[in-house]
Amino acid sequence: MSRSPPRKLDPHDRIATETFIRANTRLLAPPLVPEVHLQLAEESLPIWQKTEEELGEMNVPPPFWAFAWAGGQALARYVLDTPDLVRGKRIVDLGSGSGLVAVAAMKAGARSALAADIDVMASAAAALNAAANGVEVDVTADDLLAAPPHGIDVLLVGDLFYERALADRTLAFIEAAAKAGAVVLIGDPQRNYFPKGRFESVVEYSVPVTRELEDAEIKRSAVWRYPA
Repeated sequence: MSRSPPRKLDPHDRIATETFIRANTRLLAPPLVPEVHLQLAEESLPIWQKTEEELGEMNVPPPFWAFAWAGGQALARYVLDTPDLVRGKRIVDLGSGSGLVAVAAMKAGARSALAADIDVMASAAAALNAAANGVEVDVTADDLLAAPPHGIDVLLVGDLFYERALADRTLAFIEAAAKAGAVVLIGDPQRNYFPKGRFESVVEYSVPVTRELEDAEIKRSAVWRYPA
């Protein structure tokens, strides 16, 4: 008996997308940031078991938004521990995924926070996570890297240096934002394309992570400032 094709999800259908996110995640606190609760995947949930091909058949991009990555956790921890960095400021969380860093910034007293991720489902997840934490976060699926930065007081970038093309575009945006007067902070565990020499390490954390994702149970991740 042949397998019936999976039902395709329309990521632009807000209700259907939110229903999918809730069905495939649980509201959990990332280990390094217990003050924040996010819709996160667990090994026992269906989305964890599905291959990228199976998710593609459902019209679901790889669900990076369903995990609290090491760089994002480190950056969120630093923001919460040093609230003066963001208090009263306009924040952009670039490549926001779950929206963890944007939520942390609002909890720390930011004037506004924009969670920017080209994955529409990430935008939906960030909005859900903001509501779960009692803060307001703006979301966008526009590609901010395609235009000059503007209206940014603090640019926060978590774990975006994992592909060369993306890393190059991200670095160019960071340079432009800094030139325009923004404070730039990056959370990164030195992914393959992270240009370490361009940044100054501010603080380092030992971040509990999932072995299936990171091939480790603890990932060392630093917060970096640009320029070095």
